[in-house]
Amino acid sequence: MNSHGNPHTLAEARRRDSLDKRQRVLTALTALEQQGKKITHAAVARTAGVSTWLTYAEGIREHIKAAQQRHQRTNPRPADTRNTTATLRTELELARQEVRTLREDRDRMRQAIQHQLGQQLDALSTADLTERVDELTGDNQQLQERLRQVTEDNHTLRSRVTSLEADLGAARTSLRRMIREENRGR
Repeated sequence: MNSHGNPHTLAEARRRDSLDKRQRVLTALTALEQQGKKITHAAVARTAGVSTWLTYAEGIREHIKAAQQRHQRTNPRPADTRNTTATLRTELELARQEVRTLREDRDRMRQAIQHQLGQQLDALSTADLTERVDELTGDNQQLQERLRQVTEDNHTLRSRVTSLEADLGAARTSLRRMIREENRGR
């Protein structure tokens, strides 16, 4: 029978693991207390190598609370406040430096992205403009050819109109002469 599929074996393994983790928490708590370090749920969990939620479990939480109370009795509050204030100031300064560094990084990245996008837009614009200029040049050449043809046709038509007007004028003159001769002959 496979021991991995046996529910009793799995439950026993979980129980042993839970007991082991609880024992590690209690050992870490004792070590932190002996070293005179501040007792917090996070510090105990980190030292024991377990999740913080386990330190809030019944049977563990009470031990941590008792150790915290003992720690407060043995360490007077004013000195603790000075250390805490100095630590907080140091952490605040470190945080400010990190924020400055992150802002500088952000600004550098933003500038690099803007530069890159600008280059891409310039490249696109240049390519698009070159294509458009070529297209317009072709259209312009076609229009110039059409204009030349229309101008040529216009000159031809004007010449024809002039010729027709001359013919019309001559025809009128001839007609008048004929009408006069006809009227004289009557």
